[in-house]
Amino acid sequence: MTNDTNIAKEYEASLKSIETENCLDRWFYRPVGFRIARALRGSGITPNAITIISIFVGAAAGPLFYYDNIYFALVGILALILANILDCVDGQLARLTGIKSEIGRILDGFAGDVWFLCIYISLALRMNREYDTSLFFIPAALSAISHLVQANITDYYKTVHLFFISPAKGSELQSAAEVRLQYSAMKPGVSKMFFFFYKGYTALQESKTPRLQSLLAEIRSEHGGIPTEDCSRQFRHSSKRLMTLWIDYLTFNGRFIAIVISVLSGVVWLYFLIEIAVLNFVLYKSIHLHEKLCNSLLKK
Repeated sequence: MTNDTNIAKEYEASLKSIETENCLDRWFYRPVGFRIARALRGSGITPNAITIISIFVGAAAGPLFYYDNIYFALVGILALILANILDCVDGQLARLTGIKSEIGRILDGFAGDVWFLCIYISLALRMNREYDTSLFFIPAALSAISHLVQANITDYYKTVHLFFISPAKGSELQSAAEVRLQYSAMKPGVSKMFFFFYKGYTALQESKTPRLQSLLAEIRSEHGGIPTEDCSRQFRHSSKRLMTLWIDYLTFNGRFIAIVISVLSGVVWLYFLIEIAVLNFVLYKSIHLHEKLCNSLLKK
């Protein structure tokens, strides 16, 4: 087996699944992340340490966007790109080294929320300065809530897709009931604090996807928790199409494009408009089509 073949196999092993990666991740972020993760393997640097670094790097973008300065805006954009690369590195390093933990997975999802919280606050403060009104904290708050729901459902759909590839790949798929039991058994501390928020995270996912919950319940009760080959094939085909046409716009890459347009044009309120109006419409459409897919499989 050639060295190139070994590297290709390692690269594939560093991904959850190529099916859930969007085109920009496959073309840029994941290959770069893999090279860094491969270099760090054996260094003693843990995936959680990379996640924490990414939080600080991404959070730095917000204050840079506060200023009406093209150079600061470009540095802020580069900070977000670097933070997202590091966000790829932590997961790929975890899969290459086998160093995984529940807290690491939750912390990884928490990182992007911190980046954008800093951005929302900074943009609201900037508009408060430019327009001499604090009213812009209202769309900033609505954007933050929209972001949490959008990111939550997007992450859930990708995890569910992994489950239909194989139960092993979809092992992170947990029901809200399972998370509540896990939380109850935990001792007080930082881990339990993170799980408190994770409880709400999973409860929201299930509340927004009733037909998906029915499909998963049917798979658990009638097929021993493993979807049939025909069900998996149909689900994956339609789910991949949904991710390409709709869901991928709700990931970091879709939101990043809106940030770049807004800060480089100097019309920063445009970001809030895109997130609240456009991306929430995309979320609504994604949920509607995904539920329709699940309903069609239930009827079969």
